[in-house]
Formats: sequence, C-alpha cells, structure tokens
Amino acid sequence: MNIVLEDGSTADSTKASGKPARLNIGDNSLSPAFEAQLKGLKEGDKHQFTLAPQDAFGESNPDAIHYMDRSRFPADMKLETGVIVSFAGPGGSEIPGVVRDTAGDSITVDLNHPLAGHTITFELEVVSVITE
Repeated sequence: MNIVLEDGSTADSTKASGKPARLNIGDNSLSPAFEAQLKGLKEGDKHQFTLAPQDAFGESNPDAIHYMDRSRFPADMKLETGVIVSFAGPGGSEIPGVVRDTAGDSITVDLNHPLAGHTITFELEVVSVITE
C-alpha cells in the first residue's frame, strides 16, 4: 500500500518495507469511509482512492500542539524541526510527536498524527483476505 500526499509525494509505502499492512475491518481502527473502500475487494485486486482529512488521519487539532521546556527532554537528545519524539501514553502506549519549532528552551511539539489535516490518496493491492 502506498500513502500519497496532495503534492504527489509518497508519505509511506509498505512495498518499500516488503511487509504488507494488515487492515482489520470492523474493529474501529479504520474510518467508515476507509472501510467502505475495502468492502468487496478480493485477493489480487488493485484499488486507488482519495479521502479527505476527516476520513483519513483526521483534522489537525490545535489542542494537540504543546509548548514544552527543553529540560523535559534528555540532555543529549537532538531537538530540531522535524525530529520525531516519543511520549508515554495511556496503557503503556507510545505517542509520537513532531518537533515543529525550537526557540531557546521552548520546544513546540505537535502530537497530531503526522498525516493529520492532509487529503490522502491510498494505492493498494490486496495480497490476502483473512476471514475469522
């Protein structure tokens, strides 16, 4: 599966890693609009579709942008725009954050999904359909 941004650049590709993505229909991990695109596909099918931000990775939420003091990060961590840092989330999960700006000891971290706010085109090929 390829995830392509509005400018035509590839944001992610499972083909590059050689590991197909496993998509689970009905477990609320995918938006209803995404699931609707998968229904009826069978092994070998190739499908391309475009979703608006709210149906893909969500809109960018300004409340997920945080201004943090540099002292909250390890002293040897390189903090510059674009660096992805990980924070502990509920239940032991990890929440990735992207450094958006550094100004002295103030670090702006965006906890939105990196693809939030983007219209996304998905290009996929069904490798296998598993029914449980």
